Amino acid sequence: MRKSARTIIAALAALAIVFALGSCASPYEKFAETPLKITFIETTDIHGAIFPYNFITGKEMDTSMAQVATLVAQKRAEGGEVVLMDDGDVLQGQPTVYYYNFEKTGVPHIWGEVLNYLQYDVATIGNHDIEAGHAVYDKLAKEVKAPMICANINKEGTDEPYFPPYAIVTRQGVKIAVIGMIEPKITEQLPKAFWEGMDVLDMVEAAKRWVPIILEKEKPDVLVGLFHAGVDYTYGRQTKDTPKNESASQLIVEQVPGFDVVFVGHDHAGWEGLGYNPETKTKDVEVKDPSGKVVPIYGALSGAQNVAVVDVSLTWDKEAKAWKKDVAGSLVPLKGVAADEAFLAKFEPAKADLMAWVERPIGKMVGSINSDEAMFGDSAFVDLINRIQLELCADPTMGLKPAQISIAAPLDQYAYLPTMQDGTIKVRDMFSLYKYENFMYTMNLTGEQIVKFMEYNYGNQFNTMTGPQDQLIAFVKDKDGNPVYNARYNNYDTVTRPYNYDALAGIKYTVDVSKPAGSRITVISMADGSPFELGKTYSVAINSYRGSGGGAHLTKGVGLPAEQLQKLELVTSSTTKDLRFYMLKWFEKQSGPITVTRDDNWKVIPEDWAAAGKANSYPLMYPPKK
Repeated sequence: MRKSARTIIAALAALAIVFALGSCASPYEKFAETPLKITFIETTDIHGAIFPYNFITGKEMDTSMAQVATLVAQKRAEGGEVVLMDDGDVLQGQPTVYYYNFEKTGVPHIWGEVLNYLQYDVATIGNHDIEAGHAVYDKLAKEVKAPMICANINKEGTDEPYFPPYAIVTRQGVKIAVIGMIEPKITEQLPKAFWEGMDVLDMVEAAKRWVPIILEKEKPDVLVGLFHAGVDYTYGRQTKDTPKNESASQLIVEQVPGFDVVFVGHDHAGWEGLGYNPETKTKDVEVKDPSGKVVPIYGALSGAQNVAVVDVSLTWDKEAKAWKKDVAGSLVPLKGVAADEAFLAKFEPAKADLMAWVERPIGKMVGSINSDEAMFGDSAFVDLINRIQLELCADPTMGLKPAQISIAAPLDQYAYLPTMQDGTIKVRDMFSLYKYENFMYTMNLTGEQIVKFMEYNYGNQFNTMTGPQDQLIAFVKDKDGNPVYNARYNNYDTVTRPYNYDALAGIKYTVDVSKPAGSRITVISMADGSPFELGKTYSVAINSYRGSGGGAHLTKGVGLPAEQLQKLELVTSSTTKDLRFYMLKWFEKQSGPITVTRDDNWKVIPEDWAAAGKANSYPLMYPPKK
């Protein structure tokens, strides 16, 4: 009896060992013969394009989130595993999001409703989302079911992340870690009120901190980067070693091992697996991590023109007990894709509500204005912005310090208004006149500082001409001295973006493009004919982007410390809402139709050279549409 018992016990023990050994078999062995395919879909830089309708121009659009919904439904219907991600910058661009940012705030934000409806798995935050302000993006982060992640923003003065730094997504037991990042120049581009309570960190340094933590703690099967930052790390005259490089996505791959695929946004450039070659200024190099592993980089275009669709095939190697990973993808264009009817039906009440708001008449204009003239000299378009800024400062009910000088730029080189042939100005026209949600400051600047500002501004806007055969605009040139074509914008790259082409009101001046940058400006007088004095302090109306150091006019140009600008030490007053809000109110206050003309307070000289240079440059700034 005892022997039988011992025999049974021994047999059970042997069976237990067998079962234990069997249980050591990897749960991934089912993917040894049939790989697991996971399809990643990235949207980025949607900029309010939720509906296939442009609420600014009043025209239908070819692409929007309604087309994204169709593609996502198709991919899910194919039966594969889909991971849906958004890479930021949606809360600016169309009245759609502005309305929910600042007007209809007592309900869930429409963007959160869209993410939840389409069942996004993860999202990150973009600079234009931060620009909407704490009240907007903090509320949105609570409303979105998917984690909104960002690893390079900490709570101020701590090592604690403001947003979750990463998210874990699982598919059939396979663990996917997605780490988010934002371009860190927001501290130079935006007033501190928008990022109050935050420390915004260098992307590479944040990746060096968090990737080892993720790999050790989570032991993911796939590591994905979701970076709202560009790929060309030389953008804006930066280098690999520039602290807080705005376009550090490729630098992260090259310096931090562990990634399998990286998705990017912010630069609207369209990346389809390959990275940036600084030698040739082309997108044609394989990007490798420190171990020599090739890491593909994908990034969709803005406004849902296309989306990145990337398949990661995972095959389990039983002997090596490791994954073999194959990554293949493309940017899928959405033009021609039908809008998803269920999506449109879901959000039709919101569209109708929004339509009533944007179509509201607020005034009348005699004639029309467009921003293309502002590329080449004095323009009625920018003169109107400066006029409004000076009048706002002069209005005692605004509580602003009166300003003698105003500075403004055309924020969109393709803007025009009104959109109605009878001259009616509607709410939507304000989004053409003023593209971004900037506040307005008044700042104290000396005459000498103002001239330095102008020298920097026009040194970047205009070329040094040797005769009428030259370009007026300063274009980026390749190694052979030829302008560089940008397929994304269908024009040629300029040394600085046109939204940095400032013009001043309140003074009379000339810009001599026959002289080198830094010695072009002659200030003739104040607008009323009184002397302009270098040693005198003037009150200047300026938008918050420029006043915070955006464009580097006040830092590189004038020489003011960025920290001083961020502390608002030179700001004497500020609006409490964005400029567009006050522009709308300004139009409503006008007693009748307004006539907008150029005030001719400045000109480019020699005038015959400038006219010829404009004729040379206009086709490069505005090529025929393809």
